[in-house]
Amino acid sequence: MRSKAIITSALPYANGEIHLGHIASTYLPADVTTRFLKLKGVEAYYICASDDFGTPILLQSEKEGKTPSEYVTHWNKRDYDDFTAAGIDFDFFYKTSSSENIQFVQDVFKKLDAAGHIYQKEIIQFYCNNDKKFLPDRYVKGICPYCKAADQYSDLCESCGRVPEEIFDPRCSICGVTPTKEKTTHYFFKLKNFADSLSKWLDENENLQKDVKKYVQNWIKTGLIDWDITRDIVWGVPIPLDAAKGKVFYGWFDNHLAYISTAIKFLKDKGIDGKEFWNSADIYHFIGKDIVYHHYLFLPAMRLGINSEYKLPDYIPTRGHLTLQGKKISKSRNWYIGLKQFLEYYPADYLRYYLVAINPYSQDDLNFDWNEFTNRINSELIGNVGNFVNRALGFTKKAFDGIIPETETYDDKDTEAENRIKNLSTEIGALMEQNHLDRALKKIMEFSSFFNQYFQHKEPWKKGPGTATCVFLSVNAACSMAIAIFPFLPESSQKIWTQLGFAGKVNENKWDFISNFLVKPGHLLGEISPLFVKVEEEEIEKYKKQLGPE
Repeated sequence: MRSKAIITSALPYANGEIHLGHIASTYLPADVTTRFLKLKGVEAYYICASDDFGTPILLQSEKEGKTPSEYVTHWNKRDYDDFTAAGIDFDFFYKTSSSENIQFVQDVFKKLDAAGHIYQKEIIQFYCNNDKKFLPDRYVKGICPYCKAADQYSDLCESCGRVPEEIFDPRCSICGVTPTKEKTTHYFFKLKNFADSLSKWLDENENLQKDVKKYVQNWIKTGLIDWDITRDIVWGVPIPLDAAKGKVFYGWFDNHLAYISTAIKFLKDKGIDGKEFWNSADIYHFIGKDIVYHHYLFLPAMRLGINSEYKLPDYIPTRGHLTLQGKKISKSRNWYIGLKQFLEYYPADYLRYYLVAINPYSQDDLNFDWNEFTNRINSELIGNVGNFVNRALGFTKKAFDGIIPETETYDDKDTEAENRIKNLSTEIGALMEQNHLDRALKKIMEFSSFFNQYFQHKEPWKKGPGTATCVFLSVNAACSMAIAIFPFLPESSQKIWTQLGFAGKVNENKWDFISNFLVKPGHLLGEISPLFVKVEEEEIEKYKKQLGPE
């Protein structure tokens, strides 16, 4: 772990509201990791931006009678507001249509071109005679040539994750008519030439997930294809060549460069040399499994093509898709839960807890199930964490007027409890560094469960020998949990911190303070109240009915 870090998530496409599927794989794990790194003393920044260019945005803005710029400005603000409400705490949220990113993308292209990695070629492209336009990317739907999945866009198969060289059974996504083929001139990036250097990078980077590396290496072995980086549309980053007038870059050429340009903009505004910081920091790109091809091939190849002027990522944490009640999320069929919608039902920490708890560090898909959500919030978050904190602090308030007593002689159970506190920061920290966020959260829940049992075993309400020690250790366990759960449940963490009687913000502490027994004898607790409210089954049934037909 370096002393600096830049964390990014796959950029949210500025074409509609954020739903729970977006949060699960990328933004929440990135936010949890950033909060952890900051507690560890790392100078860490979580950078993101809205992905503003591309065919779908052009299509939708046309339908709504807006300019593309007006359209993406609306969604940039809406998405940022929704993320913020969910506790996703970006250090900087920008946009790919910024002047800084446009300039940076054009500069990178010029460097790639000067290095001989770009060439021009006449191609045959789909053309819709009905709509009188060339049909790049999402203007064309058809059958994936690799896995034979139907109704896939021509630039990415969402079923197998590969980028088709040419889609089968094409049709215009605007009018449904079968397009003709016409000649046009495009620019290509020589991705084939980077096969060996990409393989070397994959082999040498031990931080990348082994299962992901394996099938990316298989893609390389079966043969890479040069990458068409041109689109014949009006909304995008203009190609900085006189001969390319009227053409723009393919969205996947410019959007991941915004990781760098946005970070540089943010750091420059802070008076920091952005390039130096980037190249001396750990670089994290959090993504979902559907964009592995782009982040493991296109992204590193382009950085290699400019002589690694900006270092390649150290980590690309990749997680699976979220389904809803066992079915694929679909906005068109109203089978999804919008983030804003969910936060009108329950606190953000309920969602954060559940999504982290069910989300392993793998490409396995996970499922949001309303009944499981109800059970886990009520039995684990409320019945375990909420119950312990309220018991420990509430009893101290009642029996000792909220003042922590001096300890007595420790028995074996007390010593075990003390050691649990002393070891917690190291045990959880190791899992966090390995990106096993679900396991780290589970370890915290086991810690809380242990102290629930410890408190029950010691029976301090009987006021026998050892009562003061039980109170001291229990309150310090609650203090340890306040810091430990901050990356996961920031609002609940602060509530515990305030009830403990501490001023300021819980994240002003350091990670190692988890095991430092911050609550001393004589300390006065704050006001005590329940942390959580139970999830009622009747409410859940009402929310289920708001989904589309099963």
